Amino acid sequence: MKNRDVQAAWKYHEGTKHSYWSIRTNPHFLDWANRPLPFKIYPTVEPIPLPQDVPQTGVAALAAISEQVPLAGGDSVPDLRDLARILFFSAGVTRHRKYPGGEIYFRAAACTGALYEIELYVVTGELAGLDAGVYHFNPADVSLRPLRKGDFRGNLAQATAMESAVACARATIVCTGTYWRNAWKYGARTYRHFGWDNGTLLANMMAVAAASGLPAEIVLGFVDAQVNRLLDLDTRREVSLCLVPIGRRSEGLPPVPQEAPPLGRETIPLSEREVEYPAMLEMHEASSLASEDEVAQWRERGKQTVLPAAAPAGEEIRLQPLPKEAQPRDTIEQVILRRGSTRAFDKTASITPAELSTILDCATRGIPADFLEPGAQLNDLYLIAHSVQGLAPGAYFFHRERNALELLKHGKFRAEAHRLGLEQQLPADACVDVFFLADLHRILEGYGNRGYRAAQLEAGTIGGKMYLAAYAQHLGASGLTFFDDEVTQFFSPHAKEKSAIFLLAIGKPLKRKTQ
Repeated sequence: MKNRDVQAAWKYHEGTKHSYWSIRTNPHFLDWANRPLPFKIYPTVEPIPLPQDVPQTGVAALAAISEQVPLAGGDSVPDLRDLARILFFSAGVTRHRKYPGGEIYFRAAACTGALYEIELYVVTGELAGLDAGVYHFNPADVSLRPLRKGDFRGNLAQATAMESAVACARATIVCTGTYWRNAWKYGARTYRHFGWDNGTLLANMMAVAAASGLPAEIVLGFVDAQVNRLLDLDTRREVSLCLVPIGRRSEGLPPVPQEAPPLGRETIPLSEREVEYPAMLEMHEASSLASEDEVAQWRERGKQTVLPAAAPAGEEIRLQPLPKEAQPRDTIEQVILRRGSTRAFDKTASITPAELSTILDCATRGIPADFLEPGAQLNDLYLIAHSVQGLAPGAYFFHRERNALELLKHGKFRAEAHRLGLEQQLPADACVDVFFLADLHRILEGYGNRGYRAAQLEAGTIGGKMYLAAYAQHLGASGLTFFDDEVTQFFSPHAKEKSAIFLLAIGKPLKRKTQ
């Protein structure tokens, strides 16, 4: 089983690290004339428009982010309006901006380079207003393109080794990653971005599903070839990343799997030419699961992987989130529409401990996923606090089980944050920087190469929840890349043997001066 040969993950991880010298000896220049299309387009498939007059849920963003939907008895089935709401607020176009070479279409969730390489498909039984089938979601015109007619939910249930959330769902959203759309700018490091960008999208998706009263779960255990075949993907260009079953039904077993022959649907090329980065394809292949038995064994073995909580060794500061009555009441839809990646922070501003605590608390209460036990988490959070009122500047470790910060070292570290964040200004000017580090040794031992997918995806999802929690409080946030080994070194000895996975800067946006 290729997934157990974890040297593949280490080879990819080490080979895609950023260092001071790597970004200078391997410069990458953008070919703007060859910029990929931002949408996957099926020119010969007639669209089914989704309703755009869908009412908002009225659920406060912070509640939607942090409170899971209880699994009550009976059916919890989405209708077409629910599906339209979830798809739009996960991947829909919320604004666009013209520039000399064209336009940028900004989406509901943050994405590296605003390149939006994550595509969404829907596999559904009969819903109110929608026939059973396999569909592709096009954010450009807020529509579904039917790819297969009929009920193929049994194919997904089989591919996931009868994972209960998939087997009991009336509709499942499948997230895929398109290599070239992101690799045009980021090269082989794109496979890490798959996890980050899919994760920030999933944060939106899970929050909007929860606000709609529909349980949802992230499913990472599936037979890759079966799902790719169902969606008719060219796997040298696009691959399935995860499944998200929406809602639950109380009826019996899912339908019997059907044959899914190749479709050969025409799609418009993304660019005149594409560059293939073999390291990404090799990493994905090495982390793929080949049979239902392997899926079942992977899921069980992964859940038995226990990552021990770190024992505090230094000064500890307990955090207290905003009380519910003091929390902002902006709805999840309002916050998503307002959200954007902050381009500049006000270096003179500060945030309160309650604001920081609320972000950390809402984002780390757990993610419903088939690869995690309730409350478990693969990534550890390390912070550099620059300007948090009443909190001494310094480096900290977050103990999520106690909602407390452990001081690792005192100091004003804006210059160090600038350096660690690939010499970008944002982490230096932020109020606080949150670094995600993971013990890949333990994760790969338990989950195999697919654990690398899981660690990146979880970091992106938690980071996406932090984005939303920050914007719910009228703060700003921006995801960033970093010098890998220097991040670990800065937080060592506490972070010794851990690997840098993600970075999120949080602060108050710098207000632009008007003429």
